[in-house]
Amino acid sequence: MPVRTDAMSAPKKQPRRRATFLRGLVSLVYILPLAFALFFLTLMVVYSQTHPPSMLMLGRWVTGQPVDRRWVALNDISPNLVAAVVTSEDARFCTHHGVDWVEMHAAIDEDEEGGPSRGASTITMQTVKNLFLWNSRSFIRKGIEIPLALVLDRLWSKRRILEVYLNIAEWGDGVFGVEAASRVDFGKAAKELNLREAALLAAALPNPKLRNPRRPSRGFLRRAGTIARLASPDADWLGCVGGK
Repeated sequence: MPVRTDAMSAPKKQPRRRATFLRGLVSLVYILPLAFALFFLTLMVVYSQTHPPSMLMLGRWVTGQPVDRRWVALNDISPNLVAAVVTSEDARFCTHHGVDWVEMHAAIDEDEEGGPSRGASTITMQTVKNLFLWNSRSFIRKGIEIPLALVLDRLWSKRRILEVYLNIAEWGDGVFGVEAASRVDFGKAAKELNLREAALLAAALPNPKLRNPRRPSRGFLRRAGTIARLASPDADWLGCVGGK
């Protein structure tokens, strides 16, 4: 009976190894998205009951840079500021489910036609970006941001989403949240902001390093004036966050 040599058996081992490798690769394709989804879902649940930091805040802490953030409940923020930010950043905040598809389609149409780029990020999407993702624009980030915003809108109330957003939004170099911004720019607590001051802070978003409420340009003042005219702390559509 002939003896089976290593040379004869080696060719059969290679296909088995290749098949094992491919099965492992396919498993990763399924497991990694599930792992990431579970990770983000866990953070959303934990952050729903805490005072979460933004990714920018974490980055500054890691690199030894100062962070000025003073958490305040939504009840301790001026209704003028709530109305001004919603008016400026996401007028349909109370009616969409995390993503404003009307604004999204309009932004895509403008981009395809070569028109000026317009923002389509909702407050929910900005909250997701600030909490979990990075700042630079990319299709990859947007592809992650949209489903996370849809999930966050189901897990959190509109009130909680807005409260977190107002406490983690960047309002200057190392200045995070409306309480710190209000004290730095106007020397008063966020609950004391009048409509003009609230409109100036809202107008600074989403480029606070280029738009300074203490030294507003003419264009900045025009934008703040428009926000002040449109914002109403008693508007019916603010009922979803207790704005009435």
